Amino acid sequence: MSAFVRERLLGWVAIVPVLALVVLAFTWHRTLPGFVIAVVVVLLAGAVLAAVHHAEVVAHRVGEVFGALILAVAVTIIEVGMIVALSIDGGTKAQTLGRDTVFAAVMVTCNGIVGLTLLIGALRQHVAEFNAEGTGAALATVLTLATMSLVVPTFTTTRPGPRFTPAQLAFASVASLALYGLFVLVQTRRHRDYFLPVAAEKDFINVDEQSEPPPVSAALISLVLLVVALIAVVGDAKIVSPAIEAGVQAAHLPQSVVGVVIALLVLLPETIAAARAAQRDRVQVSLNLALGSAIASIGLTIPAIAVASIWIGQPLVLGLGGTQMVLLALTGIIGVLTVLPGRATLMQAGIHLLVFAAYLFLAASP
Repeated sequence: MSAFVRERLLGWVAIVPVLALVVLAFTWHRTLPGFVIAVVVVLLAGAVLAAVHHAEVVAHRVGEVFGALILAVAVTIIEVGMIVALSIDGGTKAQTLGRDTVFAAVMVTCNGIVGLTLLIGALRQHVAEFNAEGTGAALATVLTLATMSLVVPTFTTTRPGPRFTPAQLAFASVASLALYGLFVLVQTRRHRDYFLPVAAEKDFINVDEQSEPPPVSAALISLVLLVVALIAVVGDAKIVSPAIEAGVQAAHLPQSVVGVVIALLVLLPETIAAARAAQRDRVQVSLNLALGSAIASIGLTIPAIAVASIWIGQPLVLGLGGTQMVLLALTGIIGVLTVLPGRATLMQAGIHLLVFAAYLFLAASP
Protein backbone atom coordinates (compact mmCIF):
# COMPACT_ATOMS: atom_id res chain seq x y z
CA MET A 1 0.00 0.00 0.00
CA SER A 2 1.50 3.34 -1.06
CA ALA A 3 2.11 6.18 1.37
CA PHE A 4 -0.44 8.26 -0.55
CA VAL A 5 -3.16 5.65 0.01
CA ARG A 6 -2.23 5.16 3.68
CA GLU A 7 -2.49 8.90 4.20
CA ARG A 8 -5.98 8.89 2.69
CA LEU A 9 -7.12 5.99 4.89
CA LEU A 10 -5.66 7.30 8.16
CA GLY A 11 -6.14 11.05 7.77
CA TRP A 12 -8.99 13.09 9.24
CA VAL A 13 -10.67 13.28 5.83
CA ALA A 14 -11.26 9.53 6.06
CA ILE A 15 -12.02 9.30 9.78
CA VAL A 16 -14.51 12.18 10.03
CA PRO A 17 -17.01 10.93 7.39
CA VAL A 18 -17.02 7.43 8.89
CA LEU A 19 -17.41 8.84 12.40
CA ALA A 20 -20.21 11.13 11.22
CA LEU A 21 -21.98 8.12 9.70
CA VAL A 22 -21.62 6.12 12.94
CA VAL A 23 -22.99 9.01 15.01
CA LEU A 24 -25.86 9.30 12.53
CA ALA A 25 -26.77 5.65 13.09
CA PHE A 26 -26.86 6.09 16.88
CA THR A 27 -28.77 9.40 16.92
CA TRP A 28 -31.37 8.85 14.20
CA HIS A 29 -34.94 9.56 15.39
CA ARG A 30 -33.85 10.26 18.97
CA THR A 31 -34.24 13.27 21.23
CA LEU A 32 -30.75 14.64 21.77
CA PRO A 33 -29.27 16.86 24.49
CA GLY A 34 -27.51 20.07 23.53
CA PHE A 35 -23.94 18.80 23.74
CA VAL A 36 -24.73 15.87 21.42
CA ILE A 37 -26.26 18.25 18.89
CA ALA A 38 -23.08 20.34 19.11
CA VAL A 39 -21.00 17.23 18.34
CA VAL A 40 -23.23 16.40 15.37
CA VAL A 41 -22.86 19.99 14.05
CA VAL A 42 -19.07 19.73 14.25
CA LEU A 43 -19.11 16.38 12.47
CA LEU A 44 -21.50 17.78 9.87
CA ALA A 45 -19.13 20.64 9.08
CA GLY A 46 -16.20 18.22 9.01
CA ALA A 47 -18.07 15.86 6.68
CA VAL A 48 -18.80 18.75 4.28
CA LEU A 49 -15.10 19.66 4.18
CA ALA A 50 -14.11 16.02 3.77
CA ALA A 51 -16.64 15.49 0.97
CA VAL A 52 -15.26 18.35 -1.08
CA HIS A 53 -11.69 17.22 -0.33
CA HIS A 54 -12.41 13.76 -1.74
CA ALA A 55 -14.18 15.35 -4.70
CA GLU A 56 -10.97 17.34 -5.29
CA VAL A 57 -8.90 14.14 -5.27
CA VAL A 58 -11.19 12.50 -7.81
CA ALA A 59 -11.26 15.74 -9.79
CA HIS A 60 -7.46 15.93 -9.88
CA ARG A 61 -7.40 12.43 -11.30
CA VAL A 62 -9.76 13.27 -14.17
CA GLY A 63 -8.40 16.75 -14.92
CA GLU A 64 -8.91 20.36 -13.91
CA VAL A 65 -11.93 21.42 -15.94
CA PHE A 66 -13.72 18.13 -15.23
CA GLY A 67 -12.57 18.57 -11.63
CA ALA A 68 -14.42 21.85 -11.23
CA LEU A 69 -17.52 20.09 -12.56
CA ILE A 70 -17.21 17.23 -10.05
CA LEU A 71 -16.77 19.70 -7.19
CA ALA A 72 -19.85 21.63 -8.26
CA VAL A 73 -21.98 18.48 -8.50
CA ALA A 74 -20.77 17.25 -5.09
CA VAL A 75 -21.65 20.58 -3.49
CA THR A 76 -25.07 20.51 -5.16
CA ILE A 77 -25.82 17.05 -3.78
CA ILE A 78 -24.98 18.30 -0.30
CA GLU A 79 -27.13 21.40 -0.81
CA VAL A 80 -30.16 19.48 -2.06
CA GLY A 81 -29.81 16.95 0.74
CA MET A 82 -29.80 19.65 3.40
CA ILE A 83 -32.76 21.46 1.82
CA VAL A 84 -34.83 18.28 1.73
CA ALA A 85 -33.78 17.31 5.26
CA LEU A 86 -34.81 20.70 6.63
CA SER A 87 -38.01 20.82 4.56
CA ILE A 88 -39.50 17.51 5.69
CA ASP A 89 -40.48 18.81 9.13
CA GLY A 90 -40.51 22.50 8.31
CA GLY A 91 -44.22 22.93 7.57
CA THR A 92 -45.33 25.98 5.62
CA LYS A 93 -42.14 27.83 6.53
CA ALA A 94 -40.15 25.38 4.42
CA GLN A 95 -41.96 26.33 1.21
CA THR A 96 -39.42 29.08 0.51
CA LEU A 97 -36.34 27.26 1.84
CA GLY A 98 -35.24 26.04 -1.59
CA ARG A 99 -35.60 29.52 -3.09
CA ASP A 100 -33.75 31.18 -0.21
CA THR A 101 -30.91 28.64 -0.34
CA VAL A 102 -30.46 28.83 -4.12
CA PHE A 103 -30.52 32.63 -4.08
CA ALA A 104 -28.06 32.65 -1.20
CA ALA A 105 -25.76 30.35 -3.18
CA VAL A 106 -25.89 32.75 -6.15
CA MET A 107 -25.02 35.73 -3.97
CA VAL A 108 -22.27 33.88 -2.10
CA THR A 109 -20.62 32.66 -5.31
CA CYS A 110 -21.13 35.64 -7.64
CA ASN A 111 -20.27 38.29 -5.05
CA GLY A 112 -18.60 36.66 -2.04
CA ILE A 113 -16.28 34.14 -3.70
CA VAL A 114 -15.76 36.22 -6.87
CA GLY A 115 -14.98 39.31 -4.78
CA LEU A 116 -12.55 37.39 -2.56
CA THR A 117 -10.88 35.85 -5.60
CA LEU A 118 -10.40 39.19 -7.32
CA LEU A 119 -9.18 40.75 -4.07
CA ILE A 120 -6.46 38.13 -3.62
CA GLY A 121 -5.51 38.24 -7.30
CA ALA A 122 -5.33 42.04 -7.38
CA LEU A 123 -3.29 42.20 -4.17
CA ARG A 124 -0.78 39.72 -5.58
CA GLN A 125 -0.51 40.94 -9.18
CA HIS A 126 -2.08 44.45 -8.99
CA VAL A 127 -4.43 43.31 -11.77
CA ALA A 128 -6.25 39.97 -11.69
CA GLU A 129 -6.36 38.44 -15.19
CA PHE A 130 -8.81 35.81 -16.40
CA ASN A 131 -10.36 34.50 -19.59
CA ALA A 132 -13.28 36.76 -20.47
CA GLU A 133 -14.81 34.28 -22.95
CA GLY A 134 -15.21 31.42 -20.49
CA THR A 135 -16.05 33.56 -17.49
CA GLY A 136 -18.56 35.55 -19.52
CA ALA A 137 -20.28 32.37 -20.71
CA ALA A 138 -20.49 31.11 -17.13
CA LEU A 139 -21.90 34.41 -15.85
CA ALA A 140 -24.48 34.53 -18.66
CA THR A 141 -25.59 31.01 -17.73
CA VAL A 142 -25.94 31.95 -14.05
CA LEU A 143 -28.01 35.05 -14.82
CA THR A 144 -30.27 33.20 -17.27
CA LEU A 145 -30.92 30.34 -14.86
CA ALA A 146 -31.49 32.70 -11.93
CA THR A 147 -33.94 34.85 -13.89
CA MET A 148 -35.90 31.92 -15.31
CA SER A 149 -36.12 30.06 -11.98
CA LEU A 150 -36.25 32.81 -9.36
CA VAL A 151 -37.58 35.99 -11.01
CA VAL A 152 -40.13 34.80 -13.58
CA PRO A 153 -42.34 32.99 -10.96
CA THR A 154 -43.01 36.36 -9.30
CA PHE A 155 -44.63 37.67 -12.48
CA THR A 156 -46.56 34.66 -13.79
CA THR A 157 -50.33 35.02 -13.49
CA THR A 158 -51.78 31.53 -13.96
CA ARG A 159 -51.37 30.71 -10.27
CA PRO A 160 -51.63 33.31 -7.46
CA GLY A 161 -48.43 34.09 -5.58
CA PRO A 162 -44.80 33.63 -6.59
CA ARG A 163 -45.28 30.02 -7.66
CA PHE A 164 -45.12 28.09 -10.90
CA THR A 165 -47.93 25.86 -12.08
CA PRO A 166 -46.90 22.20 -12.46
CA ALA A 167 -46.45 22.68 -16.21
CA GLN A 168 -44.38 25.84 -15.72
CA LEU A 169 -42.25 24.14 -13.06
CA ALA A 170 -41.66 21.18 -15.37
CA PHE A 171 -40.60 23.52 -18.18
CA ALA A 172 -38.27 25.48 -15.88
CA SER A 173 -36.72 22.24 -14.58
CA VAL A 174 -36.13 20.80 -18.06
CA ALA A 175 -34.78 24.14 -19.32
CA SER A 176 -32.42 24.36 -16.34
CA LEU A 177 -31.08 20.85 -16.93
CA ALA A 178 -30.70 21.52 -20.68
CA LEU A 179 -28.81 24.77 -20.14
CA TYR A 180 -26.62 23.15 -17.50
CA GLY A 181 -25.83 20.29 -19.89
CA LEU A 182 -25.00 22.75 -22.68
CA PHE A 183 -22.64 24.64 -20.39
CA VAL A 184 -20.89 21.41 -19.37
CA LEU A 185 -20.46 20.51 -23.05
CA VAL A 186 -18.92 23.89 -23.83
CA GLN A 187 -16.72 23.86 -20.73
CA THR A 188 -15.37 20.34 -21.07
CA ARG A 189 -15.39 19.74 -24.84
CA ARG A 190 -15.94 22.36 -27.50
CA HIS A 191 -14.32 25.41 -25.86
CA ARG A 192 -12.34 23.92 -23.01
CA ASP A 193 -9.48 26.39 -23.58
CA TYR A 194 -11.77 29.28 -22.60
CA PHE A 195 -11.77 27.97 -19.03
CA LEU A 196 -8.02 27.45 -18.60
CA PRO A 197 -5.87 29.93 -16.66
CA VAL A 198 -4.59 32.80 -18.80
CA ALA A 199 -0.93 32.10 -17.97
CA ALA A 200 -1.27 28.47 -19.00
CA GLU A 201 -2.93 29.49 -22.25
CA LYS A 202 -0.16 31.97 -23.06
CA ASP A 203 2.59 29.46 -22.38
CA PHE A 204 0.77 26.59 -24.14
CA ILE A 205 0.89 24.55 -20.98
CA ASN A 206 -1.85 22.11 -20.07
CA VAL A 207 -2.63 22.85 -16.43
CA ASP A 208 -3.84 19.28 -15.97
CA GLU A 209 -0.22 18.15 -16.36
CA GLN A 210 1.42 20.62 -13.99
CA SER A 211 1.18 18.28 -11.00
CA GLU A 212 1.14 14.52 -10.71
CA PRO A 213 -2.42 13.16 -10.36
CA PRO A 214 -3.15 10.74 -7.51
CA PRO A 215 -2.98 7.00 -8.26
CA VAL A 216 -6.14 5.20 -9.32
CA SER A 217 -6.36 3.37 -5.98
CA ALA A 218 -6.35 6.66 -4.05
CA ALA A 219 -8.98 8.13 -6.36
CA LEU A 220 -11.23 5.08 -5.85
CA ILE A 221 -10.84 5.30 -2.07
CA SER A 222 -11.75 9.00 -2.22
CA LEU A 223 -14.77 8.16 -4.37
CA VAL A 224 -16.03 5.70 -1.72
CA LEU A 225 -15.36 8.15 1.11
CA LEU A 226 -17.10 10.88 -0.90
CA VAL A 227 -20.27 8.78 -0.99
CA VAL A 228 -19.97 8.08 2.75
CA ALA A 229 -19.49 11.77 3.48
CA LEU A 230 -22.49 12.78 1.36
CA ILE A 231 -24.75 10.28 3.17
CA ALA A 232 -23.47 11.52 6.54
CA VAL A 233 -24.04 15.17 5.60
CA VAL A 234 -27.64 14.63 4.52
CA GLY A 235 -28.46 12.51 7.57
CA ASP A 236 -26.76 14.78 10.10
CA ALA A 237 -28.47 17.80 8.54
CA LYS A 238 -31.81 16.15 9.26
CA ILE A 239 -30.78 15.60 12.87
CA VAL A 240 -29.67 19.20 13.54
CA SER A 241 -32.46 20.85 11.52
CA PRO A 242 -34.70 21.49 14.58
CA ALA A 243 -31.78 23.12 16.39
CA ILE A 244 -30.99 25.38 13.42
CA GLU A 245 -34.58 26.55 13.13
CA ALA A 246 -34.87 27.04 16.89
CA GLY A 247 -31.68 29.14 16.87
CA VAL A 248 -32.98 31.36 14.07
CA GLN A 249 -36.28 31.88 15.91
CA ALA A 250 -34.51 32.59 19.21
CA ALA A 251 -32.41 35.28 17.51
CA HIS A 252 -35.61 36.79 16.01
CA LEU A 253 -34.19 36.49 12.50
CA PRO A 254 -36.22 35.94 9.31
CA GLN A 255 -36.77 32.35 8.18
CA SER A 256 -34.74 33.09 5.03
CA VAL A 257 -31.60 33.17 7.19
CA VAL A 258 -31.80 29.35 7.34
CA GLY A 259 -31.13 29.30 3.61
CA VAL A 260 -28.16 31.63 4.09
CA VAL A 261 -26.73 29.32 6.76
CA ILE A 262 -27.06 26.30 4.46
CA ALA A 263 -25.40 28.10 1.55
CA LEU A 264 -22.52 29.41 3.66
CA LEU A 265 -21.88 25.98 5.16
CA VAL A 266 -22.10 24.12 1.86
CA LEU A 267 -19.95 26.62 -0.04
CA LEU A 268 -17.27 27.00 2.64
CA PRO A 269 -14.97 24.39 1.05
CA GLU A 270 -15.46 25.98 -2.39
CA THR A 271 -14.52 29.33 -0.88
CA ILE A 272 -11.34 27.87 0.60
CA ALA A 273 -10.46 26.11 -2.67
CA ALA A 274 -11.05 29.30 -4.68
CA ALA A 275 -8.92 31.38 -2.29
CA ARG A 276 -6.06 28.87 -2.52
CA ALA A 277 -6.21 28.88 -6.31
CA ALA A 278 -6.13 32.70 -6.36
CA GLN A 279 -3.09 32.66 -4.07
CA ARG A 280 -1.36 30.50 -6.71
CA ASP A 281 -2.21 33.13 -9.36
CA ARG A 282 -4.88 30.90 -10.92
CA VAL A 283 -7.77 33.35 -10.82
CA GLN A 284 -9.52 31.58 -13.69
CA VAL A 285 -9.67 28.36 -11.69
CA SER A 286 -11.24 30.27 -8.79
CA LEU A 287 -13.84 31.82 -11.07
CA ASN A 288 -14.58 28.41 -12.58
CA LEU A 289 -15.26 27.08 -9.09
CA ALA A 290 -17.43 30.05 -8.07
CA LEU A 291 -19.57 30.38 -11.18
CA GLY A 292 -19.66 26.63 -11.79
CA SER A 293 -21.08 26.14 -8.31
CA ALA A 294 -23.69 28.82 -8.96
CA ILE A 295 -24.72 27.15 -12.24
CA ALA A 296 -24.96 23.73 -10.61
CA SER A 297 -26.79 25.20 -7.62
CA ILE A 298 -29.58 26.44 -9.89
CA GLY A 299 -29.44 24.06 -12.85
CA LEU A 300 -29.40 20.92 -10.71
CA THR A 301 -30.98 22.06 -7.45
CA ILE A 302 -34.19 23.51 -8.89
CA PRO A 303 -35.18 20.28 -10.72
CA ALA A 304 -34.17 18.22 -7.66
CA ILE A 305 -36.22 20.24 -5.18
CA ALA A 306 -39.10 20.31 -7.67
CA VAL A 307 -39.21 16.52 -7.54
CA ALA A 308 -38.66 16.57 -3.76
CA SER A 309 -41.59 18.96 -3.28
CA ILE A 310 -43.88 16.40 -4.95
CA TRP A 311 -42.49 13.64 -2.73
CA ILE A 312 -42.78 15.75 0.46
CA GLY A 313 -46.17 17.07 -0.57
CA GLN A 314 -45.36 20.74 -0.05
CA PRO A 315 -45.90 23.69 -2.42
CA LEU A 316 -42.69 25.18 -3.81
CA VAL A 317 -42.35 28.97 -3.71
CA LEU A 318 -39.57 30.15 -6.04
CA GLY A 319 -40.30 33.81 -6.82
CA LEU A 320 -38.01 36.38 -5.23
CA GLY A 321 -39.14 39.50 -3.41
CA GLY A 322 -38.42 43.04 -4.55
CA THR A 323 -35.23 43.55 -2.52
CA GLN A 324 -33.80 40.23 -3.66
CA MET A 325 -34.51 41.00 -7.32
CA VAL A 326 -32.77 44.36 -7.00
CA LEU A 327 -29.69 42.66 -5.55
CA LEU A 328 -29.75 40.03 -8.31
CA ALA A 329 -30.02 42.72 -11.01
CA LEU A 330 -27.16 44.67 -9.43
CA THR A 331 -25.08 41.50 -9.28
CA GLY A 332 -25.69 40.91 -12.99
CA ILE A 333 -24.74 44.45 -13.98
CA ILE A 334 -21.52 44.62 -12.00
CA GLY A 335 -20.68 41.04 -12.99
CA VAL A 336 -20.88 41.90 -16.69
CA LEU A 337 -18.79 45.04 -16.22
CA THR A 338 -16.20 43.02 -14.27
CA VAL A 339 -15.96 40.16 -16.76
CA LEU A 340 -15.90 42.02 -20.10
CA PRO A 341 -12.33 43.42 -19.86
CA GLY A 342 -10.82 40.12 -18.68
CA ARG A 343 -8.95 42.10 -16.02
CA ALA A 344 -10.00 43.34 -12.59
CA THR A 345 -8.52 45.53 -9.89
CA LEU A 346 -9.20 46.14 -6.22
CA MET A 347 -12.09 48.38 -7.30
CA GLN A 348 -14.07 45.51 -8.81
CA ALA A 349 -13.23 43.27 -5.87
CA GLY A 350 -14.47 45.89 -3.41
CA ILE A 351 -17.74 46.39 -5.31
CA HIS A 352 -18.56 42.67 -5.30
CA LEU A 353 -17.71 42.31 -1.62
CA LEU A 354 -19.82 45.35 -0.74
CA VAL A 355 -22.85 43.91 -2.55
CA PHE A 356 -22.29 40.63 -0.69
CA ALA A 357 -22.14 42.45 2.65
CA ALA A 358 -25.36 44.29 1.75
CA TYR A 359 -27.04 40.99 0.94
CA LEU A 360 -26.06 39.48 4.32
CA PHE A 361 -27.24 42.57 6.19
CA LEU A 362 -30.57 42.74 4.37
CA ALA A 363 -31.12 38.99 4.82
CA ALA A 364 -30.91 39.49 8.59
CA SER A 365 -32.70 42.86 8.59
CA PRO A 366 -35.09 43.03 5.63
